[in-house]
Amino acid sequence: MAEAPLKNDGPGARFTERGADQEATLIERIGDADAVRQHPRPRALHRIACSPPAPSCVIISIWGAGTDNVDLVACKARGVTVTNTPGVNAHALAEHTIALMLAVTRRIPAMDRDVRAGQWPRGAPDPARGQDPGPVGLGAIGSRVAVLAKPFGMRMLATTFGAGQRPRGRARAQHVPVEQLLRESDIVSLHLRLSADTTGYLGKERLAMMKPTAFLINTARGGLVDKQALIDAVRDKRISRRRPRCLPRGADSSGDPLLALPELVLTPHNGGMTREVIDNGVLRAVENIQLFLDGKPRDLAAPPPGR
Repeated sequence: MAEAPLKNDGPGARFTERGADQEATLIERIGDADAVRQHPRPRALHRIACSPPAPSCVIISIWGAGTDNVDLVACKARGVTVTNTPGVNAHALAEHTIALMLAVTRRIPAMDRDVRAGQWPRGAPDPARGQDPGPVGLGAIGSRVAVLAKPFGMRMLATTFGAGQRPRGRARAQHVPVEQLLRESDIVSLHLRLSADTTGYLGKERLAMMKPTAFLINTARGGLVDKQALIDAVRDKRISRRRPRCLPRGADSSGDPLLALPELVLTPHNGGMTREVIDNGVLRAVENIQLFLDGKPRDLAAPPPGR
């Protein structure tokens, strides 16, 4: 369905088999293509598209909002346009964030483990009402989280990495500096893009600002949080929970120290991957190629020089 808009723009190739994470396979598949629509995001793609292996490439259309696996500076210098699909999974990922808020405050994963182990815990979980969440990042996802949390009677603090940004739509939140949000929020929820500026955004000092009873939910990139600082904070009981991003696909996670911490609630990298999101995201990525070829580019992450 998604490839239909490109049928009138010349021949093309579609690959559904795995292998794009291998640079040699990726070079063979790209060949002399003018446009590349990619998902998932292979780390080697920008090197190939911006170098002799793909001399004809003029656009990379990313399925998803993240551009951390693409060297935007190199693409711009080479004249390769990069587009993405921001906000396409905002509602699904916001719902996942709310689900995690309820899971940790109501202690659902812990109670499930106890019951399966033959126990019958009677401790009272915390209600969602009265918990003060603080989204960090007020784009489409963070603002949607604020909207969904409102019926629970939560007081909403919010902050953002970008200057002057405010919640979108019907979101109602008090905009405060990140230091105040960390000190006062019962649930800190991350909704930032990973970049050189945001890597390690929550390190030892900022994690120490959080309440010892607070929860940390990360439905963005794992690199936003200093991993060792997080492990130390959890082991020292200076923070309640965190939902880290899963390890990259294909990675061996068996020895990862995060998996040894029962305080963590873990889900794979699928919070925004509903069937509707997948269909709409692929279609939008293909449409971005169509619009670029028609001279009306949209969702530009890295326009070439002069644009």
